[in-house]
Amino acid sequence: MGPRPQIHSWRIFHTVVSEPSPELPWHRYVGYVNDQVVFEYNSEKQRVEPRTPWMAQNEDSEFWDHQIWWARRWQAWFRGSLNTLRELYNRTEGFHIIQMILGCDLREDNTTWGFYQDSYNERDFLTFDKETMTWVAADIGAQITKRRWDAEVFDNQRWKHYLEEECIPWLRSFLEYGKETLQRKVHPTARVSDRSSHDGLTTLSCKVSGFYPRDITVTWLKNGESRQQDTYSEGILPSGDGTYQTWVTMEIDPKIKAHYSCHVEHESLLEPLSVSWERVWPWHGARRQIRALHRGESLLCP
Repeated sequence: MGPRPQIHSWRIFHTVVSEPSPELPWHRYVGYVNDQVVFEYNSEKQRVEPRTPWMAQNEDSEFWDHQIWWARRWQAWFRGSLNTLRELYNRTEGFHIIQMILGCDLREDNTTWGFYQDSYNERDFLTFDKETMTWVAADIGAQITKRRWDAEVFDNQRWKHYLEEECIPWLRSFLEYGKETLQRKVHPTARVSDRSSHDGLTTLSCKVSGFYPRDITVTWLKNGESRQQDTYSEGILPSGDGTYQTWVTMEIDPKIKAHYSCHVEHESLLEPLSVSWERVWPWHGARRQIRALHRGESLLCP
């Protein structure tokens, strides 16, 4: 199975904490397009700052002023909500955190999806159902807030309108601004290696790096057949240069004769990339030494 069709996304994250620090302001508001931070607000600086050149160049002061207005409005709302939740769960002391995420996805087939979700102390709290314009409570404590929010008919209509009518046009605009970065395709490179273990097994490792966009499928093949169930992935991580990297490993019994290869599928590739593991038998080195001695060569030379 190949990588998923590409999905473009617009996300807004809010994080509010009860005990702020220099590294973690009590309110942080961040906008993401796909996997890139495009603007950020925090309660210490009290301003919204663009995080990509293409965002700074294409949006005017009205846009940034509007983001500041929204950030401060959310800030006032979150302050009251944090106090309410601490009392609701009878935990007024210690560290508490509210996280909110809302946004939308645009798929290759032009279908869309929008959502809004709140969490408290890193557990789901409320999720907006835009079809019914009501809220889904994750636990008993959230039921009180659900009933209150369900009664806010105008606000719920507004959220539905934003998620279905406003969010995608914003996303399309941002994708156009940053198309050279966001819609580029960079080919992956793959390298295989092995490591013997004390139990007599060999761990095969395949490092795939330098690819963009993020979605990729990497698995080991044994005699041409996928061994997905035996493949362990380290996950997909940023490389630090705007591309991604990942590792997949698999344990094998080296006494079993088979052909192993690392199989990579990515939307930048016209066809899958395959890199074979070359088995090195212990007697290869001994045979080379015997041949070298017969020719009168030094064993210190490569």
